[in-house]
Amino acid sequence: MKILFILFVVAVALAPLTHFMPSKRQRLVARMREYAAVHGLFVEFRNLPSRPPVPGREGRSQQIIYYGKRLPPSRREPRQRVAWLREADGWRSLQKRVEPPPAATDLPPSILAISVDEGSCGAYWDEAGEVQDVALIVAALETWQQQLLAPP
Repeated sequence: MKILFILFVVAVALAPLTHFMPSKRQRLVARMREYAAVHGLFVEFRNLPSRPPVPGREGRSQQIIYYGKRLPPSRREPRQRVAWLREADGWRSLQKRVEPPPAATDLPPSILAISVDEGSCGAYWDEAGEVQDVALIVAALETWQQQLLAPP
């Protein structure tokens, strides 16, 4: 009887610690981010690209995960900052009528937007996927990076 009481007290004492154990989803996200980092990407929160707000309306920013590939500084003129949103019929550029990079077709369907600026090219998504999706993102961003760095 004493042993059962001791086991009960230990279980009650350890029960709050289970709250700090990562869930399956948290472990999956950690694996995806680790895979991205090991394969040369950086992961950070950024505002989801959107059209400029209409005057009089407040523009709400939506923080979302950005998986990016760093680009060295351009030696010529600075890179044009462009973003594309994924819609049902394909990619739509936000600033100017610019065709999306060919590598955009290789991205998984869960990608919400892509962008390029002076420092990086990358994809915005809510990490609704698996490690295989991150592998597709890595391959597509490496291809895109090579296209951006290729001489004209």
